[in-house]
Amino acid sequence: MSASTLFTPIQVGRYELANRIVMSPLTRCRCTPDTHTPTPMMKEYYAQRASAGLIIAEGTMIAPDTCTFYAQPGVYTNEQLVAWKEITDAVHAKGGKIFVQLHHPGRATHPVMNNGATPRAPSAISIDGEIHTHEGKLPYPTPKELTQNEIADIVQQYATAAFNSVEKAGFDGVEIHSGNGFLIDQFLRDGANKRTDAYGGSFENRSRFLREVVAAVSDAIGSDRIGLHISPLSTYNNISDSDNAGLLKYLATLLNDFNVAFVLLLRRDLAGNVEGDCAAEFRKLYHGTIIGNIGFTKTEATEAIGQKQFDAVAFGLPFVANPDLVARFEKDASLNAPDPSTLYTQDTKGYTDYPTLSD
Repeated sequence: MSASTLFTPIQVGRYELANRIVMSPLTRCRCTPDTHTPTPMMKEYYAQRASAGLIIAEGTMIAPDTCTFYAQPGVYTNEQLVAWKEITDAVHAKGGKIFVQLHHPGRATHPVMNNGATPRAPSAISIDGEIHTHEGKLPYPTPKELTQNEIADIVQQYATAAFNSVEKAGFDGVEIHSGNGFLIDQFLRDGANKRTDAYGGSFENRSRFLREVVAAVSDAIGSDRIGLHISPLSTYNNISDSDNAGLLKYLATLLNDFNVAFVLLLRRDLAGNVEGDCAAEFRKLYHGTIIGNIGFTKTEATEAIGQKQFDAVAFGLPFVANPDLVARFEKDASLNAPDPSTLYTQDTKGYTDYPTLSD
């Protein structure tokens, strides 16, 4: 049998994907900032990119007052779910598959973005730095430490969000954001988690919240409709661990027990604070489907898939500027360059107006 390529179909959980070119979740700030409801331009944006083997929609709030990014969408009101259903219907009409990324910020947010609500986190440790808000850059506040009852409530919020995303909003599945210094990652890393109860200390205890979330979401929609987004080396949002190598090995082994559709692996630290690439070590230990992410070119992605380092590759900025990225890869066509000034603005410029090969 010949080696797989970017264009070879692949079974991922319960779905066969038409190709191995995945659109990674991308913060784009185009929903309504007050109700966190998806907008018509978002329908056009995602439908334009339906030729991806899988779209993973942007980080989406699972509950009120958990906003990290201005104009971030949610999946906790009927209005939001109805708007998302129009988007998923449009993607499906073009033959695409789409998951939604379930997101909880933990300490990586600010009260001014959440009706004055103080952030909750594993421990009362703030992020060293400033957050972008609609009132300008502000220092991160010190979060309140979550009680075990509050942890249980959030686990249920993940399960409810997953059920509603699939059954009401029409998503094919969900990706649980477990990386980049957001809530689940905060539990996993000892730089942010100083708890002395069942959720802190050992790798086993620090992964308890992740295990509970995956179990609850699996009960709600089935493990074969779940992806996990992890970044073992990332220092984004001031996250850190005293034993990155040990945590990586523990997670890779642990995730074998979950039987999820895929793990999306951020292979290195974009900030450059932690050296190395964790792809080879993770592949050696994890036996399920792995989607690689961070800085791939077409050539590098083709080689990684052909060598079975990854089963598929997720592209971010290339999909921002190239709605027909799959066709451009197939034809070895040149790519549009993304406009950084429009990545997080609120209109269609730099969002739905990038040209395709047929324009």
